Amino acid sequence: MVPLGQAVFLDRDGVVNRAVVRGDKLYSPMSVDEFEFETGAEDAVRRIAAYAPVVVVTNQPEVARGRLAVETLEAMHALIRVRLPVTDVVFCPHDNADACECRKPKPGMILDACARLGVDPGLSVMVGDQDRDIEAGRAAGCRTVLISNRPDRHQIAIGHPGVAPDHRNRTLAEAVPSIIKLLGGELP
Repeated sequence: MVPLGQAVFLDRDGVVNRAVVRGDKLYSPMSVDEFEFETGAEDAVRRIAAYAPVVVVTNQPEVARGRLAVETLEAMHALIRVRLPVTDVVFCPHDNADACECRKPKPGMILDACARLGVDPGLSVMVGDQDRDIEAGRAAGCRTVLISNRPDRHQIAIGHPGVAPDHRNRTLAEAVPSIIKLLGGELP
């Protein structure tokens, strides 16, 4: 039997790309024109991909709500695939009411990707900017990194049992050393 490998799972909005401000709230981009990579994210993903495959895992409930066409979403994901060395981009198109197994904080997207790619979640890392990302990573058995670059974004509640991240960093670029350390690698 071939030994299982490791991977890094990245949330999309707020980690790989910027969330869009509408009024006083942050949202996912709704068009290719609104899609912008976070500062330093492209270089960060390249550095991480030198150590392990990178898979983007993202909740996109606007598809279920009828506000975002799958074709538009796929066009944004095509930008990620062209500009970043990612192995896959996986999305959950469901809303909370759908009670699916893929919507974070459930670990379905991560576990499905692990099965398809021959990845051991226990050797892998989930990186996200919300509690649901950390919960999904923990539920899958991954180590976790919280990107807490926005004070107005919902974050891990202090004392919330079972969801504390292994590391906290302000940006994906700043998280690269933490991620590589969790993968068992050493920085050059």
